[in-house]
Amino acid sequence: MPRYRPHVAARPSWRCRACGAPWPCSPARLALLGEYREDRIALLVHLGTLLCEATTDLTDPHGRDAPQRLADRFVTWARPR
Repeated sequence: MPRYRPHVAARPSWRCRACGAPWPCSPARLALLGEYREDRIALLVHLGTLLCEATTDLTDPHGRDAPQRLADRFVTWARPR
């Protein structure tokens, strides 16, 4: 029986260790939504902290990796609808 591999970020690339997609991948997003289902604000604070860390790792020295793109990837998807 295959073991479950959690969808966590490999730093500094911020790719998923399980599937290789840019993190947070779809399974990671679902897991985070489930984990923080009772506290969306805490989820957004957590994701904002990770966004700050990822910005350091992923921003091009010439500023070409737009911060808005990273914000969409890390935080925007988790806002309440």
